[in-house]
Amino acid sequence: MKKDADLTKSTEPETPALGASPYLFVLAAVLLWSTGGVFIKLTTVDSFTVNFGRSLLAALTVAVYLYFKRALKFDLFSLFSGLFYAATLSTFVYANKHTTAANAIFLQYTAPVYILIAAPFFLKERFRATDLVTVAACIGGMSLFFLDAGIGNTGANGGFSGIIAGLISGCCFGLYFVTLRHPRALRHDPALSVLTGNLFIVVAMVPFVIADLPAPTANDLFAIGYLGVVQIGTAYILFTYGVAKGVRSLDASILGFFEPLLNPVWVFLFVGESPSNWAIVGGAIIISAVALHTVGRNYKSRFSKRPQPL
Repeated sequence: MKKDADLTKSTEPETPALGASPYLFVLAAVLLWSTGGVFIKLTTVDSFTVNFGRSLLAALTVAVYLYFKRALKFDLFSLFSGLFYAATLSTFVYANKHTTAANAIFLQYTAPVYILIAAPFFLKERFRATDLVTVAACIGGMSLFFLDAGIGNTGANGGFSGIIAGLISGCCFGLYFVTLRHPRALRHDPALSVLTGNLFIVVAMVPFVIADLPAPTANDLFAIGYLGVVQIGTAYILFTYGVAKGVRSLDASILGFFEPLLNPVWVFLFVGESPSNWAIVGGAIIISAVALHTVGRNYKSRFSKRPQPL
Protein backbone atom coordinates (compact mmCIF):
# COMPACT_ATOMS: atom_id res chain seq x y z
CA MET A 1 0.00 0.00 0.00
CA LYS A 2 2.81 2.39 0.81
CA LYS A 3 4.37 1.71 -2.58
CA ASP A 4 1.06 2.49 -4.32
CA ALA A 5 0.70 5.69 -2.32
CA ASP A 6 4.22 6.75 -3.26
CA LEU A 7 3.49 6.15 -6.93
CA THR A 8 0.31 8.21 -6.71
CA LYS A 9 2.15 11.01 -5.01
CA SER A 10 4.90 11.08 -7.65
CA THR A 11 2.52 11.33 -10.61
CA GLU A 12 0.23 14.06 -9.32
CA PRO A 13 1.25 17.73 -9.61
CA GLU A 14 2.43 19.12 -6.32
CA THR A 15 0.43 22.04 -4.94
CA PRO A 16 2.84 24.92 -4.28
CA ALA A 17 3.08 26.55 -0.89
CA LEU A 18 1.29 29.57 -2.33
CA GLY A 19 -1.83 27.42 -2.52
CA ALA A 20 -2.41 27.65 -6.30
CA SER A 21 -2.29 24.87 -8.85
CA PRO A 22 1.07 24.70 -10.66
CA TYR A 23 -0.89 24.80 -13.93
CA LEU A 24 -1.98 28.34 -13.08
CA PHE A 25 1.65 29.44 -12.91
CA VAL A 26 2.37 27.98 -16.35
CA LEU A 27 -0.83 29.50 -17.77
CA ALA A 28 0.06 32.89 -16.26
CA ALA A 29 3.49 32.69 -17.89
CA VAL A 30 1.97 31.88 -21.27
CA LEU A 31 -0.49 34.76 -20.97
CA LEU A 32 2.38 37.15 -20.19
CA TRP A 33 4.39 35.84 -23.15
CA SER A 34 1.41 36.42 -25.42
CA THR A 35 1.50 40.17 -24.65
CA GLY A 36 4.94 40.63 -26.19
CA GLY A 37 3.63 41.58 -29.63
CA VAL A 38 1.25 44.28 -28.44
CA PHE A 39 3.79 46.00 -26.17
CA ILE A 40 6.44 45.97 -28.91
CA LYS A 41 3.88 47.51 -31.27
CA LEU A 42 3.05 50.21 -28.70
CA THR A 43 6.64 51.49 -28.64
CA THR A 44 7.65 54.37 -30.93
CA VAL A 45 11.41 53.72 -30.81
CA ASP A 46 13.24 51.38 -33.21
CA SER A 47 13.79 47.65 -32.73
CA PHE A 48 17.40 48.15 -31.56
CA THR A 49 16.29 50.35 -28.66
CA VAL A 50 13.47 47.98 -27.70
CA ASN A 51 15.89 45.05 -27.82
CA PHE A 52 18.46 46.83 -25.68
CA GLY A 53 16.07 48.01 -22.97
CA ARG A 54 14.01 44.84 -22.78
CA SER A 55 17.03 42.57 -22.56
CA LEU A 56 18.84 44.75 -20.02
CA LEU A 57 15.88 44.60 -17.63
CA ALA A 58 15.21 40.92 -18.36
CA ALA A 59 18.85 40.08 -17.61
CA LEU A 60 18.68 41.89 -14.28
CA THR A 61 15.43 40.11 -13.35
CA VAL A 62 16.72 36.63 -14.22
CA ALA A 63 20.09 37.35 -12.55
CA VAL A 64 18.34 38.15 -9.26
CA TYR A 65 16.29 34.95 -9.60
CA LEU A 66 19.42 32.84 -10.20
CA TYR A 67 21.29 34.55 -7.37
CA PHE A 68 18.65 33.58 -4.83
CA LYS A 69 18.57 30.05 -6.27
CA ARG A 70 22.38 29.96 -5.90
CA ALA A 71 22.58 28.88 -9.55
CA LEU A 72 24.50 31.83 -10.96
CA LYS A 73 27.31 29.71 -12.37
CA PHE A 74 28.25 30.18 -16.02
CA ASP A 75 29.78 27.60 -18.33
CA LEU A 76 30.65 27.50 -22.02
CA PHE A 77 27.58 25.50 -23.01
CA SER A 78 25.18 28.01 -21.41
CA LEU A 79 26.96 30.73 -23.40
CA PHE A 80 26.54 28.68 -26.57
CA SER A 81 22.80 28.10 -26.06
CA GLY A 82 22.45 31.75 -25.04
CA LEU A 83 23.54 32.78 -28.55
CA PHE A 84 20.50 31.06 -30.05
CA TYR A 85 18.22 32.60 -27.42
CA ALA A 86 19.65 36.04 -28.20
CA ALA A 87 19.05 35.56 -31.91
CA THR A 88 15.49 34.39 -31.21
CA LEU A 89 14.57 37.47 -29.19
CA SER A 90 16.29 39.96 -31.50
CA THR A 91 14.73 38.68 -34.71
CA PHE A 92 11.32 38.44 -33.04
CA VAL A 93 11.41 42.11 -32.06
CA TYR A 94 12.55 43.07 -35.57
CA ALA A 95 9.77 40.95 -37.10
CA ASN A 96 7.16 42.68 -34.94
CA LYS A 97 8.43 46.07 -36.12
CA HIS A 98 8.41 45.13 -39.82
CA THR A 99 5.41 42.86 -40.28
CA THR A 100 2.24 41.98 -38.39
CA ALA A 101 2.40 40.50 -34.90
CA ALA A 102 0.51 37.45 -36.21
CA ASN A 103 3.17 36.81 -38.86
CA ALA A 104 5.94 37.20 -36.27
CA ILE A 105 4.48 34.82 -33.69
CA PHE A 106 3.18 32.19 -36.12
CA LEU A 107 6.56 31.99 -37.84
CA GLN A 108 8.36 31.76 -34.50
CA TYR A 109 6.19 28.74 -33.69
CA THR A 110 7.69 26.85 -36.63
CA ALA A 111 10.51 26.04 -34.16
CA PRO A 112 9.47 22.34 -33.90
CA VAL A 113 10.27 21.93 -37.61
CA TYR A 114 13.91 22.76 -36.96
CA ILE A 115 13.93 20.63 -33.81
CA LEU A 116 12.73 17.61 -35.81
CA ILE A 117 15.40 18.21 -38.45
CA ALA A 118 18.29 18.92 -36.07
CA ALA A 119 17.54 16.36 -33.32
CA PRO A 120 18.70 13.29 -35.29
CA PHE A 121 22.10 14.92 -35.87
CA PHE A 122 22.74 16.50 -32.46
CA LEU A 123 20.66 14.38 -30.08
CA LYS A 124 20.73 11.07 -32.00
CA GLU A 125 16.92 10.91 -32.03
CA ARG A 126 15.10 8.96 -34.73
CA PHE A 127 13.34 10.85 -37.52
CA ARG A 128 9.90 9.26 -37.95
CA ALA A 129 7.40 9.33 -40.82
CA THR A 130 5.05 11.46 -38.71
CA ASP A 131 7.90 13.97 -38.29
CA LEU A 132 8.14 14.28 -42.06
CA VAL A 133 4.40 14.95 -42.31
CA THR A 134 4.66 17.65 -39.64
CA VAL A 135 7.62 19.30 -41.35
CA ALA A 136 5.85 19.26 -44.73
CA ALA A 137 2.66 20.75 -43.24
CA CYS A 138 4.59 23.53 -41.50
CA ILE A 139 6.55 24.36 -44.65
CA GLY A 140 3.24 24.56 -46.51
CA GLY A 141 1.88 26.89 -43.84
CA MET A 142 5.04 29.04 -43.94
CA SER A 143 4.77 29.48 -47.70
CA LEU A 144 1.37 31.16 -47.34
CA PHE A 145 2.95 34.09 -45.49
CA PHE A 146 4.78 35.09 -48.67
CA LEU A 147 1.66 35.30 -50.83
CA ASP A 148 0.94 38.86 -49.70
CA ALA A 149 4.52 39.92 -48.91
CA GLY A 150 6.21 41.32 -51.99
CA ILE A 151 9.99 41.58 -52.06
CA GLY A 152 10.99 45.07 -50.97
CA ASN A 153 7.74 45.69 -49.15
CA THR A 154 8.56 47.01 -45.68
CA GLY A 155 5.01 47.90 -44.70
CA ALA A 156 3.57 46.56 -41.48
CA ASN A 157 1.07 44.23 -43.13
CA GLY A 158 3.29 42.20 -45.41
CA GLY A 159 6.88 43.30 -44.83
CA PHE A 160 9.17 40.82 -46.54
CA SER A 161 12.09 41.63 -44.21
CA GLY A 162 9.84 41.08 -41.19
CA ILE A 163 8.74 37.69 -42.47
CA ILE A 164 12.35 36.64 -43.07
CA ALA A 165 13.16 37.77 -39.51
CA GLY A 166 10.22 35.68 -38.25
CA LEU A 167 11.55 32.62 -40.06
CA ILE A 168 15.01 33.15 -38.56
CA SER A 169 13.41 33.58 -35.13
CA GLY A 170 11.67 30.22 -35.49
CA CYS A 171 14.86 28.52 -36.64
CA CYS A 172 16.92 29.94 -33.76
CA PHE A 173 14.13 29.11 -31.28
CA GLY A 174 14.19 25.50 -32.46
CA LEU A 175 17.99 25.26 -32.22
CA TYR A 176 17.81 26.82 -28.76
CA PHE A 177 15.51 24.02 -27.60
CA VAL A 178 17.85 21.44 -29.13
CA THR A 179 20.70 22.81 -27.02
CA LEU A 180 18.50 22.67 -23.89
CA ARG A 181 17.86 18.97 -24.53
CA HIS A 182 21.56 18.20 -24.96
CA PRO A 183 23.11 16.17 -22.08
CA ARG A 184 25.55 18.99 -21.33
CA ALA A 185 22.63 21.33 -20.64
CA LEU A 186 21.67 19.24 -17.61
CA ARG A 187 24.75 20.49 -15.77
CA HIS A 188 23.36 23.99 -15.29
CA ASP A 189 20.09 25.81 -14.69
CA PRO A 190 18.35 26.52 -18.04
CA ALA A 191 17.77 30.09 -16.86
CA LEU A 192 21.50 30.68 -17.38
CA SER A 193 21.03 30.60 -21.16
CA VAL A 194 18.19 33.12 -20.79
CA LEU A 195 20.51 35.38 -18.80
CA THR A 196 23.47 35.02 -21.18
CA GLY A 197 21.22 35.47 -24.21
CA ASN A 198 19.88 38.76 -22.90
CA LEU A 199 23.39 39.92 -21.99
CA PHE A 200 24.55 39.15 -25.53
CA ILE A 201 21.71 41.29 -26.88
CA VAL A 202 22.60 44.21 -24.61
CA VAL A 203 26.22 44.17 -25.79
CA ALA A 204 25.25 43.75 -29.46
CA MET A 205 22.69 46.56 -29.40
CA VAL A 206 24.95 49.19 -27.77
CA PRO A 207 26.58 50.38 -31.05
CA PHE A 208 23.19 50.73 -32.78
CA VAL A 209 21.66 52.65 -29.88
CA ILE A 210 24.67 54.98 -29.58
CA ALA A 211 24.75 55.63 -33.34
CA ASP A 212 21.20 56.98 -33.24
CA LEU A 213 20.39 57.98 -29.67
CA PRO A 214 16.66 57.47 -29.05
CA ALA A 215 14.29 59.88 -27.35
CA PRO A 216 11.83 57.48 -25.70
CA THR A 217 8.54 58.76 -24.38
CA ALA A 218 7.10 57.82 -21.00
CA ASN A 219 4.93 55.24 -22.76
CA ASP A 220 8.02 53.77 -24.42
CA LEU A 221 9.79 53.43 -21.09
CA PHE A 222 6.75 51.77 -19.52
CA ALA A 223 6.35 49.33 -22.42
CA ILE A 224 10.05 48.40 -22.47
CA GLY A 225 10.08 48.04 -18.69
CA TYR A 226 7.08 45.72 -18.85
CA LEU A 227 8.64 43.66 -21.66
CA GLY A 228 11.88 43.14 -19.75
CA VAL A 229 10.75 42.66 -16.15
CA VAL A 230 7.33 41.06 -16.65
CA GLN A 231 6.93 39.62 -20.14
CA ILE A 232 10.33 37.88 -20.16
CA GLY A 233 11.75 37.84 -16.62
CA THR A 234 8.68 37.19 -14.47
CA ALA A 235 7.03 34.93 -17.06
CA TYR A 236 10.08 32.69 -17.21
CA ILE A 237 10.19 32.40 -13.41
CA LEU A 238 6.47 31.51 -13.27
CA PHE A 239 6.85 28.91 -16.03
CA THR A 240 9.83 27.14 -14.47
CA TYR A 241 8.16 27.23 -11.05
CA GLY A 242 5.02 25.56 -12.40
CA VAL A 243 6.97 22.88 -14.28
CA ALA A 244 9.15 22.21 -11.23
CA LYS A 245 5.99 21.69 -9.15
CA GLY A 246 4.64 18.94 -11.38
CA VAL A 247 3.21 20.21 -14.69
CA ARG A 248 3.97 17.59 -17.35
CA SER A 249 5.97 18.60 -20.44
CA LEU A 250 3.00 17.77 -22.68
CA ASP A 251 0.61 19.89 -20.62
CA ALA A 252 3.09 22.77 -20.62
CA SER A 253 3.42 22.46 -24.41
CA ILE A 254 -0.35 22.46 -24.91
CA LEU A 255 -0.79 25.50 -22.65
CA GLY A 256 2.00 27.13 -24.66
CA PHE A 257 -0.19 27.11 -27.76
CA PHE A 258 -2.28 29.85 -26.18
CA GLU A 259 0.59 32.27 -26.87
CA PRO A 260 0.38 32.33 -30.69
CA LEU A 261 -3.41 32.28 -30.50
CA LEU A 262 -3.71 35.22 -28.10
CA ASN A 263 -0.81 37.34 -29.37
CA PRO A 264 -2.65 38.61 -32.50
CA VAL A 265 -5.84 39.04 -30.46
CA TRP A 266 -4.20 41.50 -28.04
CA VAL A 267 -2.65 43.39 -30.95
CA PHE A 268 -6.01 43.63 -32.71
CA LEU A 269 -7.80 44.82 -29.55
CA PHE A 270 -5.23 47.42 -28.46
CA VAL A 271 -3.51 48.43 -31.70
CA GLY A 272 -6.13 47.63 -34.33
CA GLU A 273 -3.79 45.54 -36.47
CA SER A 274 -5.45 42.66 -38.31
CA PRO A 275 -3.58 39.67 -39.79
CA SER A 276 -4.15 38.85 -43.47
CA ASN A 277 -6.35 35.93 -44.46
CA TRP A 278 -3.31 34.03 -45.73
CA ALA A 279 -1.55 34.57 -42.39
CA ILE A 280 -4.56 33.19 -40.51
CA VAL A 281 -4.69 30.09 -42.72
CA GLY A 282 -0.93 29.58 -42.58
CA GLY A 283 -0.85 30.05 -38.82
CA ALA A 284 -3.73 27.62 -38.33
CA ILE A 285 -1.90 24.99 -40.39
CA ILE A 286 1.35 25.44 -38.45
CA ILE A 287 -0.21 25.39 -34.98
CA SER A 288 -2.51 22.45 -35.82
CA ALA A 289 0.37 20.41 -37.25
CA VAL A 290 2.59 21.06 -34.23
CA ALA A 291 -0.21 20.44 -31.73
CA LEU A 292 -1.25 17.14 -33.35
CA HIS A 293 2.37 16.01 -33.54
CA THR A 294 2.97 16.87 -29.86
CA VAL A 295 -0.15 15.07 -28.61
CA GLY A 296 0.28 12.11 -30.96
CA ARG A 297 3.91 11.54 -30.04
CA ASN A 298 3.09 11.64 -26.33
CA TYR A 299 0.22 9.17 -26.82
CA LYS A 300 2.47 6.71 -28.66
CA SER A 301 5.14 7.08 -26.00
CA ARG A 302 2.67 6.30 -23.19
CA PHE A 303 1.13 3.38 -25.14
CA SER A 304 4.55 1.83 -25.80
CA LYS A 305 5.31 1.89 -22.06
CA ARG A 306 2.21 -0.12 -21.12
CA PRO A 307 2.85 -3.71 -20.02
CA GLN A 308 2.25 -6.05 -22.92
CA PRO A 309 0.17 -9.24 -22.40
CA LEU A 310 2.15 -12.47 -22.14
